[in-house]
Amino acid sequence: MSGTTVRIREDTHETLQDLKRQTGEPMPDLLARAVDQFYRSLLIAETNRGYAALRESGAAIDELDVLEGSLADGLDV
Repeated sequence: MSGTTVRIREDTHETLQDLKRQTGEPMPDLLARAVDQFYRSLLIAETNRGYAALRESGAAIDELDVLEGSLADGLDV
């Protein structure tokens, strides 16, 4: 695996070392998971802001209401 050097704070490095001891995962994998999780949280937050703005404006709200709960309908695709 090729890599690159990233500077991190000492306390962050200590946390990574603790996580490595607890999980047995290599630090690059732990960093990748952390970055991925942070990216996903930003994506979800942005999506939620978009839906909130749409709900506030009242535009196309009927279409959103139709989709509400559609993933929990028990139907398999």
